[in-house]
Amino acid sequence: MDIPTVDQLLSTTRAVRKRLDLTRPVERDVILECLQLAIQAPTASNSQNWRWVVVTDADKRAAIADVYRSAGGDYLANAATSEQDPQTRRVYESAHALTGILADVPVHVIPCIEGRLDGGPLLAAASAWGSILPAAWSFLLALRSRGLGSVWTTLHLAREHEVAELLGIPETVTQVALFPVAYTIGTDFKPAARPRVETITSWNTWDQS
Repeated sequence: MDIPTVDQLLSTTRAVRKRLDLTRPVERDVILECLQLAIQAPTASNSQNWRWVVVTDADKRAAIADVYRSAGGDYLANAATSEQDPQTRRVYESAHALTGILADVPVHVIPCIEGRLDGGPLLAAASAWGSILPAAWSFLLALRSRGLGSVWTTLHLAREHEVAELLGIPETVTQVALFPVAYTIGTDFKPAARPRVETITSWNTWDQS
């Protein structure tokens, strides 16, 4: 295994919003390739209850974008102007910019799991999320390796039922996220600024320092 290449993939798969290429079509086959890799991820109790909704229809993408914007556009706009930390402010500015272009991103992918988690016990919820989150992240890594990008968004979940009705998603299915997918403008992404891992890692007992 080429460890430097793997490490580069893991450390440079960024949340991509402003550098999504809205003019270049995304081939169906490349989405299916990435999903095929994604479903190799482990699942709880071998449940394999993930499902994926891929939206390429322009009218449906526009409708999803409307839901997304109405669910969080004002919040993101306010956060972008009021946040004091420069790095966090840039994130909010980028997230707000996405609300204006989401309809034009060529592919929307919504990972789902069969079943509902509403009010369930922590163990059941953790098992369910543990069955879909590894696959969803593998999908994003597979995109990055092929010159595509995305960002993990959840704002539309505030109005999940509207998107479910639009796409014919059954009431017994839980939507997990929304991935706007496009080729990226350039591929020169870099690792993000993060704290030294020693400062956030405890050994054998919780470190309060």
